[in-house]
Amino acid sequence: MVDQSGPRRVLRARESRSEHRQSRTGTAPFDDTPRFATPTAWFLRLGRTLRRTAPPRTARSARIRAAGHRVTASRYGPFLFAIAMIATILGFGFMLPTSEHLGSLMATVPAATAALAGARVTATIAGLSCAACVALDGHDGLFGTSTFVVHLVAIALVSLCVITFRTLRERSTRELLGVRAVAEAVQRVLIRPMPPSIGSLRIRAEYRASHPQARVGGDLYAVASSDDAVRFLIGDVKGKGLAAVDDAAALLGAFRSSARRTPSLADLMALLEEAVQAHFEEVAATDPDVAERFITALLLEIPADGSCVRMINCGHPPPYLVEGDTVRPVPARWPAPPLGLNSTGTQSYTMTVLPLAEEALLLLYTDGVIEARDPKGHFFDLEDRITAWPHRDLDELLPYILDGLTAHVGGNMRFNDDAAMVTVQRLSDSRVRRQRAGGDDGLATLEDPARVGCG
Repeated sequence: MVDQSGPRRVLRARESRSEHRQSRTGTAPFDDTPRFATPTAWFLRLGRTLRRTAPPRTARSARIRAAGHRVTASRYGPFLFAIAMIATILGFGFMLPTSEHLGSLMATVPAATAALAGARVTATIAGLSCAACVALDGHDGLFGTSTFVVHLVAIALVSLCVITFRTLRERSTRELLGVRAVAEAVQRVLIRPMPPSIGSLRIRAEYRASHPQARVGGDLYAVASSDDAVRFLIGDVKGKGLAAVDDAAALLGAFRSSARRTPSLADLMALLEEAVQAHFEEVAATDPDVAERFITALLLEIPADGSCVRMINCGHPPPYLVEGDTVRPVPARWPAPPLGLNSTGTQSYTMTVLPLAEEALLLLYTDGVIEARDPKGHFFDLEDRITAWPHRDLDELLPYILDGLTAHVGGNMRFNDDAAMVTVQRLSDSRVRRQRAGGDDGLATLEDPARVGCG
């Protein structure tokens, strides 16, 4: 007999120490039994621990994962879809009696793939479909029969047709993308992006062409800064199409070449009138209706200190001035006729001068904004839309107006005219100092901000 008294004494000593520790600290005695009864419980507990200790998901990581999912879906989605179709047809073919032949259904797989993927992927799927058809017909005992030959010939013909059509479509798509890239490059040269800031002025611009695939049309805007002032031009060419783009290019070229070297705003408008007249004379040989073409234009000048606005309006809609909660149009006191219809010279252009307070905002626009109609024929009320602007943030004003304009006309495809808008806001001196102290890369500066005012 083995003496059990020794182990029993050791066990009783452990129990007595455990009871003593419990009575002294109030804790439960140590439990030697395993905490997790099954491996599944252990893995579940491990998963909860890892989720608690994992770093939080940020918006950037979520965007990266979503972009990865989109790339995976666009690259491998059509191939996996075709494989699933083949597997489904194979599964039903092996389950059905051998008298039911599903090999001909394999011709639908490359046809469906061609609508989603390129010619190479379609050719690969066509080969896999033929192999799957051989497997199905072998299972049905069709080797050596005319049915087996018909199945393979049908898959081959359908695959050849869809691969040919897909190749021709890809070639046409590449040519279209090349032409569109050239057109977009030309359009960017014509309508250049506005600088976000010049001196104490914050600038934003939006352009919505009437054609959904175009970036520019007959509307135009440009900015030019010199040592003592910033000049803005916004205009609208009569008509649409390539002729309107040609007229806009002529006016923009004249403005960019003359705006910095012409001291007087009236002289600058006279030069623009001469350039437009010369352009119309050049195209008169090929366009018998050139006498009916003209360009409305609004020319603004803001001195370096931002204290006022000088304006010459040639048949263009007046800008809106937003000061606090007040929104009002600013018509010219002595408006002039549109460019191309006036040949009287410099003396006919008289400036309108108005003060520009700190944080005040000017909205320049073309008639495509205010003449947009809803399905009932009602015009878009731009002043009401500006008055209802809730955030008073310059970056949100133009998108807010465009959203209202799109909803008014009933969608992006219903614009009957081009629409261009430019906002110019005079910043307070304290905000300008903060931006310069913060090293704002988008803040272009004038050489001498205090050199010229409206005096």
